[in-house]
Amino acid sequence: MTTLLHFFLFMMTIQLIQLYVEAIPVQSRCDEDQHSLLLQFKETLIFNSSYSSKLIYWNSSGIDNSSILFDLQHLQSLNLAYNYDFNDNGSQIPSAIGRLTNLRYLNLSSNDYFGQIPIEISHLTKLVTLDLSRNYIFDTQFNFKLLKLENPNLSMLIQNLTELTELYLDFVNISSAHGAHWSQAISSSLPNLKVLSLYYCNIAGPIHQSFAKLQSLSVLLLDYNDISAPVPGFFANFSSLTSLSLGSCKLYGMFPEEIFHITTLQKVDLSNNPLLQGSLPEFLNNGSLQSLDLSWSKFSGFLPKSIGNLKMLSSLVLSIAVSLDQSQTQSQT
Repeated sequence: MTTLLHFFLFMMTIQLIQLYVEAIPVQSRCDEDQHSLLLQFKETLIFNSSYSSKLIYWNSSGIDNSSILFDLQHLQSLNLAYNYDFNDNGSQIPSAIGRLTNLRYLNLSSNDYFGQIPIEISHLTKLVTLDLSRNYIFDTQFNFKLLKLENPNLSMLIQNLTELTELYLDFVNISSAHGAHWSQAISSSLPNLKVLSLYYCNIAGPIHQSFAKLQSLSVLLLDYNDISAPVPGFFANFSSLTSLSLGSCKLYGMFPEEIFHITTLQKVDLSNNPLLQGSLPEFLNNGSLQSLDLSWSKFSGFLPKSIGNLKMLSSLVLSIAVSLDQSQTQSQT
């Protein structure tokens, strides 16, 4: 029995060695193919040695669906941010981006892309970070042209991107997500979300109760959208929240002061919400708050002496609409 077992293990070892040896040329050919593609891709770039080999601009071919870039099948991280000169008249995001199915990090921010975001991005199911923010152009009539999510809409784009932890869509028109649908789409598809930035996205609708499921949220930026609703009380349960920015969102009602007690909170911006009421609470010892902007809001009451507990506070803006009772403030000092 022992002899038979040794023979079996010996044969298994021989087979594994054979498989390993046969795999080496395949891997080598794969590496050679990728190396060749990288060299071809390099030919589409124009460098200037006086700038330490930093990319200055693309050659006339630019990046379109025929670009060698989209043949780099093992690519996991792609950052093309701040390349404004793909096309002087702007361009659309190439649908071939969907071929890079191993991508985990995709940053196409601050370019001159406009028009519909391609459905092919929804095929990148391994994405952890997606940044399509701040893409816009002005046409010859000085009209503001943005990226947009209509077909696919927001729900269609992200429904398969369940690994996302960071989503940046600033200046992307997602107005097709009516009412609270935008927040429902996010909460149902992106359970691991930590960073959500939707600055100036033409959102028109409140934040749905299901948003409370996003317990990992650390950064929430919704400035310059028509939320037109009270701030949800469940925000106080986001125990990892570091930044809450809700400026110019047409918020109203009472701001839940429990939010100020989130120990990780570093920045709060509630500016330019003239119907948003509230008062400053007693602040906890050794709070993390560094920046607080309540300008053009309807906060009232007194400035608590406990604000001195905020050792990290470097910016406090209470101008214009904030009504502080100076006599009560002085009596607390």
